Amino acid sequence: MKKTRQHRIKKYIYLLLCTLLICSCEDFLEVDGPLGQIESSEVYEDETTATAAVMTLYGKLRDEVLLTGRPEGVGTLMGIYADELDFYGFGGEPMDSFYQHQVYSDDLIVENLWNGSYSLIYMTNATLAGLENSKTLSNATKAQLRGEAMFIRSLAYFYLVNLFGDIPYPTGTKYETNRNLPKVPVSKVYEMIITDLKEAKSLLSTNYLLDERTRANQMVVAALLARVYLYTKQWSLAETEAGTLINNVFVFRLEPEVSQEFLKESTSTILQLRPKYDGGNTLEASTFLFTSGPPPLVALNPEFIEGMEEGDNRKNQWIGAVTDGTETWYFPYKYKYNSNTGTSLEFSKIFRISEQFLIRAEARGKQGNLLGALEDLNVIRNRAGLPDSDANSDSGIFEAIIKERFHELFSEFGHRWFDIKRLNLANEILAPIKSGWNPTDILLPIPEAELMMNPNLNPQNSGY
Repeated sequence: MKKTRQHRIKKYIYLLLCTLLICSCEDFLEVDGPLGQIESSEVYEDETTATAAVMTLYGKLRDEVLLTGRPEGVGTLMGIYADELDFYGFGGEPMDSFYQHQVYSDDLIVENLWNGSYSLIYMTNATLAGLENSKTLSNATKAQLRGEAMFIRSLAYFYLVNLFGDIPYPTGTKYETNRNLPKVPVSKVYEMIITDLKEAKSLLSTNYLLDERTRANQMVVAALLARVYLYTKQWSLAETEAGTLINNVFVFRLEPEVSQEFLKESTSTILQLRPKYDGGNTLEASTFLFTSGPPPLVALNPEFIEGMEEGDNRKNQWIGAVTDGTETWYFPYKYKYNSNTGTSLEFSKIFRISEQFLIRAEARGKQGNLLGALEDLNVIRNRAGLPDSDANSDSGIFEAIIKERFHELFSEFGHRWFDIKRLNLANEILAPIKSGWNPTDILLPIPEAELMMNPNLNPQNSGY
């Protein structure tokens, strides 16, 4: 089978990793979490400490795997995995395996994606248990914090199911139960995500608790629900959820100037993650920005730049360029500050209203409402300084929407990869440009160490 190499050095690293994982397996599922005592009942007897436990979940999203703006997050990893970013690091580096499509089941990056995600899920499960058992928190506080934790867990599962396919779905913290869980089919995972999101929505308020839009409310849950319904081809429901946000014009509005879109005060923001330190800005800026060539890590694929239309303001405002006089490299410039600015100017955007316009456009088109689809598509195009789309057929409008998603959402949490994956376009797009591409690359492998510890996770994903 493809992808079964065992280089000697890597073998020793892997054996060491297995030893560490086996020794720490129980810790992974039972160790104290945020605040040092996430499972301690005392944490959930006080509103301040209970809230701090939930805030730690947002911090983990920001700082570790999945949605982190660091190179190990899906924004960078799946960008180089697709046709979005080019990798300029050294050959043989872990990230190079993603770029070359030579990913193996014992790769440390794959391990980190899996273990980091399930660590976050464990923390949310522990938080949910603590909230349920609390005897002193008010019902209103319990509902708010439970809704936020369920949203965060659903967000983690959404990315896991799209990266790995069938996955285990633990909802508790008992080690003996979790260690032997079987995989759940993709369709069932989505059902469970939707069920959890509906409950979260019922628990949360429509209002933001903070002006900075850094905590989940009903609108944030609706944004994820709209995306989930789109991915599961539930077009009418996707249209409804996206419409809930789009029609709330007193809260969500596209910034007239694309240069304002990624500032922390942007009215297009649905959910964002604040920096760890006051005065700090985004991890995305630290990852993507560079001032001299060649790029130290990644740069935008030149073909992506060439595919943007003349007059597109996003090309001028969201893309930076560096030249050495002979060659020019381009980088994502949505976030412009990679150092301390005294007062934080940019937060990491998890959901923006522009995605909801594009979700509704696609959902409308799939239901035969081509005029409605074009209307939503043109809102995004016009804001970027472009004229209305000239697409006039089902296929033409669909292609225009997918192209617009690429140009609007590039370098944001793997949207491009997940789009070409869900639309069955990955083989068509990547086979001509990725010599290592194989159709089975549509999923990442389940980490080999996990299969060794839990045989119920077999069979391994095809091709590994």
